[in-house]
Amino acid sequence: MRMAAAALWITACSLLLSLSFSGVEGIGVNYGMIANNLPSPDKVIGLCKAKSITDVRLFHPDTTVLAALQGSGLGVVLGTLNEDLARLASDPSFAASWVQAYVQPFAGAVRFRYVAAGNEVIPGDLASYFLPAMQNLESALRAAGLGGDGGVRVTTAVSTSVLGSSYPPSQGAFSEAALPSMAPIASFLASRSTPLLVNVYPYFAYSADPSSVPLDYALLQSASAAVTDGGASYGNMFDAIVDAVYAALERAGAPAGLDVVVSETGWPSGGGGAGASVGNAAAYVNNVVRHVGSGRGTPRRPGKAVEAFVFAMFNENQKPEGVEQHFGLFQPDMTEVYHVDFTAASSS
Repeated sequence: MRMAAAALWITACSLLLSLSFSGVEGIGVNYGMIANNLPSPDKVIGLCKAKSITDVRLFHPDTTVLAALQGSGLGVVLGTLNEDLARLASDPSFAASWVQAYVQPFAGAVRFRYVAAGNEVIPGDLASYFLPAMQNLESALRAAGLGGDGGVRVTTAVSTSVLGSSYPPSQGAFSEAALPSMAPIASFLASRSTPLLVNVYPYFAYSADPSSVPLDYALLQSASAAVTDGGASYGNMFDAIVDAVYAALERAGAPAGLDVVVSETGWPSGGGGAGASVGNAAAYVNNVVRHVGSGRGTPRRPGKAVEAFVFAMFNENQKPEGVEQHFGLFQPDMTEVYHVDFTAASSS
């Protein structure tokens, strides 16, 4: 996750104050493993099922976790390591061996939805590797009989630091640094009806300048519209960020039918950051679950359900000290940090 895009939203909300895919599967979680005290994967998958979590996102392949997912019915987004991008881009045989090691042995019993090439490195030194890595992974999946229509699709995950403009949402545009990568990636995804994964964190905009960002707007609990953008009204920052990404994709030449999946969103329950509390985390995550479960979509895509993956399954004790260690829904002993009603995603 990134704080780099927070300044965009601080500027947006300062201006605000001065001015007075089709169908969601349910709710997913990010199963991070940067910790030395987590329960075994079979217990984690059992916990997901018991809590009505329908999908998991893995940041990197782990054969023990993949084995535990067999027969679970959970949808899986499988990521590659960022450090593998260069080789995946330059060596088709490495992409083939990656698929043979981490997808093919489990494909009959694991419901793979997407392979995500890398995470949050556009713009940056690795950005040029994304498209060829995606193309090689796609070719490897097809060669293994796992790609194509109805098969495992290839995408990538970006942070909102790809945006150079985000306010108002209709003026969303990719930055000059990100556009050379994002435009061809958007074209690749659109031609395959595959969504772009985007990590969306209103928390970081709020925590960077709490005096400029209304807390209720960040928590999805404003009583009225806080932002008016032409004919669209926004009552929460989550929708505003998603729609800014949609606008940026269209401005980069992508068709309006290209979907966005929110691959990460969450709020810390502690760690000393502004607004980091159990109460705020519970409010934010439960509001997101209800919001995406309603199927209402966003002002720019009304009626188009937004799929979201909450960050993260556990508090992870080997992440950097501070809020980064406190995004978990559960403690490592599998007790709740706070209660989330995941059934709201399917019953709203």
